Amino acid sequence: MRVIAKNKKALHDFEILETEIAGIKLQGHEVKSIKLGQANLKGAYIVFFRGEPYIVGMHVALYKHANSVSKRGYDPERRRKLLLTRKQIEHFAFERQAKKLVLVPLEVLLDHGLVKIKIGLARPLKKYDKKEKEKRKELQRIKEQAKKWM
Repeated sequence: MRVIAKNKKALHDFEILETEIAGIKLQGHEVKSIKLGQANLKGAYIVFFRGEPYIVGMHVALYKHANSVSKRGYDPERRRKLLLTRKQIEHFAFERQAKKLVLVPLEVLLDHGLVKIKIGLARPLKKYDKKEKEKRKELQRIKEQAKKWM
């Protein structure tokens, strides 16, 4: 699987508890655009609308060779449906409500020509959690440097 885009902000703002790979419903020219690397997950999030998961805020640039019909009225950040099994949807919906967790998009992947989204069930981090995480990361980096010098 080839990674097209990552949501680095999600890894900083959330503690990822569980991940899953989902398909995504796209238009033809959007697939071509994503294969060229013109996708961005910054600010994207997942919502449930009528019991179905949708990704909102994922920017997919317009494919430059798309026909005029596709170009007319194209919204690069439109709501796109995620393709999950009914069992996965029920699991994520239950976890969201029962444990006050959120679903965040983590990566856009290319798997044998198919565009996939890696989503994570996550717990939002508090400000002090983020600081603690940064301190641990810094200590680990210092330890690694010390090992190299010895």
